[in-house]
Amino acid sequence: MPDQTSCLAPHNGRVHSQPCERTNTKGKQVSNKILLSISESDYSTLCPHLEYVSLPNHLVLHEAGEKLEFAYFPNRGLISLVVVMKDGKTAEAGILGNEGFTGTLAAVGLSRGPLQAVVQITGDGFRVEVGALQNTLKSAPHLQRLLTRYAAVRGMQVAQTAACNRLHDIEQRLARWLLMTQDRVDSGSLPITHDFLATMLGTDRPSVSLAAGVLQKKGLIEYTRGAVEIVNRKKLEDSACECYGVIRQYDGELGLK
Repeated sequence: MPDQTSCLAPHNGRVHSQPCERTNTKGKQVSNKILLSISESDYSTLCPHLEYVSLPNHLVLHEAGEKLEFAYFPNRGLISLVVVMKDGKTAEAGILGNEGFTGTLAAVGLSRGPLQAVVQITGDGFRVEVGALQNTLKSAPHLQRLLTRYAAVRGMQVAQTAACNRLHDIEQRLARWLLMTQDRVDSGSLPITHDFLATMLGTDRPSVSLAAGVLQKKGLIEYTRGAVEIVNRKKLEDSACECYGVIRQYDGELGLK
């Protein structure tokens, strides 16, 4: 049986990727790109703390302003990071899939986060108690470096999203959001509603329906009740604002496998 924790092997002082499978201590498969990219020694240190969890739709992982109890590393699904106002209104700050993790502030020693993290497309993954993660980072330099880099990239995404929501029209923003979501769930069919899109884009449902109708008439997407299918990705990229390319470039800086 192959070594389930061996994914990267050192050679001449550098780390090179090799075909691998990783599981937690109970044999649950790891598909999160961060967990697959860290060194063997760092993964072995973290592995005993990885608890497999289902991530059903609408599950709130962190409430805005509350103490961070767990960091989540999704295998599948989509998690939204949103700003919640006093009147209950919300707006998108960022999204993540199996390329990332929630609780980024815990990786730099902070205990509270200003954003709500909520599952928007059902998936699964692993969670780690924040205290255990912070203790692990003391003896896991590759993991610490990668999580810190991811936290910086996520901050760039949040800043770009704020500018996008202020400066670009709803059709461009919708195209950008659909492309980012497809990148993270690796599927052309996205189980999302217009109500949810309105929440993410900080607008109302009629505006989202109008923008989706324009994209559908152009032959870029197909919308059915509760799902959006991307049918022409290249033209959808052409319809998106510049923010999609900028955020994608930020994501590329992570160097994940």
